[in-house]
Amino acid sequence: MNKNIRSLYEIAQKETRKIIGLMSGTSIDGLDIALCAIAGSGESTDVKILEFETINYTEDIKTEIRKVFAQKTIDFQHLALLNEWIGILHGNMVNDCLSKWNVSANEVDLIASHGQTVLHAPKFLHQQEKFPNATLQIGDGDHIAVKTGIITLSDFRQKHVAAGGEGAPLAVYGDYLLFSKKDENRIMLNMGGIANFTYLPASLNASDVFVTDTGTANTLIDIYTKHYFPEKSYDKDAEISKSGIVNQDLLTKLKSDAFFHKSFPKTIGQELFNFEFVQKALLKTGLENISAPDLLATLTRLSAETIAEAILFVVNNSGTPIGDFTVYMSGGGANNPLLVTWLKELLPCRFQKSDDLGIAGDAKEAVLFAILANETVAGGDYNFGSKKGIPSVTMGKISFPD
Repeated sequence: MNKNIRSLYEIAQKETRKIIGLMSGTSIDGLDIALCAIAGSGESTDVKILEFETINYTEDIKTEIRKVFAQKTIDFQHLALLNEWIGILHGNMVNDCLSKWNVSANEVDLIASHGQTVLHAPKFLHQQEKFPNATLQIGDGDHIAVKTGIITLSDFRQKHVAAGGEGAPLAVYGDYLLFSKKDENRIMLNMGGIANFTYLPASLNASDVFVTDTGTANTLIDIYTKHYFPEKSYDKDAEISKSGIVNQDLLTKLKSDAFFHKSFPKTIGQELFNFEFVQKALLKTGLENISAPDLLATLTRLSAETIAEAILFVVNNSGTPIGDFTVYMSGGGANNPLLVTWLKELLPCRFQKSDDLGIAGDAKEAVLFAILANETVAGGDYNFGSKKGIPSVTMGKISFPD
């Protein structure tokens, strides 16, 4: 038997596996690195976060990624070079963290790497009949494995697409295994660049679980904060938005986009929600000279209303009153006081942070990919039914260090 296959087999037999989850989102802020101890699999999965750190990207890294991120026309050579470069970069970041944590690579069983998304193109967005849903994450797993000496699972979204999904949101798998609770209806709401939520019924029935993107969360707010205030990367504590007034004409125009009227489940990214998306709405409403605070307030309200309306639609169709749900928030949007205040006004239910469930919100997505890797190596079968958007498959390509 090949020694790498034997190692994988031995890892699968362990009672507890040490797995590093890596996550870099569409905000292109940096890399989240979570060292997890994961016991069991499936519904008996138990996770402890041993170490966690976010390594911020330098401006040089952000600049290189933005040359291809959500662009239809790119320098193809640059994309190919980035795929290798990001893999090496992430491998080095893992090594730096292991050194800082005083953990040997030999103590780590697996790395689960989400990669850096550079394009998300569901069929409804690209509208080319002969082509399927598509998504692309770069940061080659072989480079991470060789650089760290640790077996690496990567490129998780491709199996999801191959099985009929859109490649997102993948949080549903970890959300169900970690956070489902008998007798409590839960909404696991993640507000990163894009907002998505997982509906977890109190019945614990996997076939009733539902997941979807809702649209923009922080993406448009961040883009326009940087546009007006180049020294700021985001509207910290909604200081600018809170001083503005929501423009209803602009809000109505933004919400008229076809995406918000498309049936659930659906996925999206900055391929739609970008600088030009808002500029077109400003031109059509004659509001090109709107103040920065008013625009940011309106964009924050857009996020709040579209998130709330999506949750209400799904909950109302479930037959369970919204008041019987608890919304657990994670992602940067959970730290935006204006966004959270408006969500609480629009959704008459209980609100908590995912931190209250024992998983820090900042680490949640990296942990969820570690869980996906654990399922691929040591998990069994589970059935999410035949609903669109949640194929019952294991995910991740395996790269050996030698």
